[in-house]
Amino acid sequence: MRGRFPEVLSNPEAQKLYDDAQNLLQQIVREKSLVARAVYGFFPANSTGDDLELYTDASRETVLTNFHFLRQQMDKPKGQFNHCLADYVAPKPPAGNQDPGSQDYIGAFAVSAGFGVQELCAKFEQDHDDYNSIMTKALADRLAEAFAEFLHKRARDEWGFGKSENLSEEELIREKYRGIRPAAGYPACPDHTEKWTLWRLLDAEKRAGIKLTESCAMWPGASVSGLYFSHPEAKYFGVGKIDRDQILDYQQRKGMDLAGVERWLGPYLNYEPEAEAKDLAPAAPAG
Repeated sequence: MRGRFPEVLSNPEAQKLYDDAQNLLQQIVREKSLVARAVYGFFPANSTGDDLELYTDASRETVLTNFHFLRQQMDKPKGQFNHCLADYVAPKPPAGNQDPGSQDYIGAFAVSAGFGVQELCAKFEQDHDDYNSIMTKALADRLAEAFAEFLHKRARDEWGFGKSENLSEEELIREKYRGIRPAAGYPACPDHTEKWTLWRLLDAEKRAGIKLTESCAMWPGASVSGLYFSHPEAKYFGVGKIDRDQILDYQQRKGMDLAGVERWLGPYLNYEPEAEAKDLAPAAPAG
């Protein structure tokens, strides 16, 4: 159904759907059918080119892990530049430089509202109630997004700058606050495999019970994860198509085989991997 809430409720079918969802939500709350879990943290960090270095402590002497990002490669009007998420974290200073402006941080999180969804859906399906089974999954997805929004507000408050936001509910929904929380697999960082690093960093499966499948999907499905960037100019963007020169650089930065990188980023490649390989192959000898 097209339209924005609450104006969309002028449609009788939308109103019925909303009322049914509210009734089911009250049942879920009353019976405590679903369980929400989360893990998040803040880490000293600096950018190194298009990567981020995270450190074990504030001394920044020992690297804890790295996140790898991609940069836009599109033609832009004069005065504009191609974005990369690493641009929103202070660059790593030269050795021995104690510039306070380089003391930056990054946040990381994973939340889920999906624990109990399978069991509740199974009960509905046993009663041949597919409508409420589907509704349960939809509500769990919305609750996960709401949980991510709630935790982001808490993170901004703990960071300090969120306490003076004074934003209305409408402004919060429109993300008028400072900072972003991009997720691996989305346009600004399309590589799903960066979740492997995120899961190790947060120990998300042990701390929150949220797992990663072989395809880097989150289980339970009603889950959200990503990174917190606090830079006041940070914004969402799409990387767009990626040329082979950057893929080769990215593959080396990640320490991952080229075929694997191309497979994960296939929809974003600005070239055909097999065709590119043929073009670069040496010509067969004459005769």
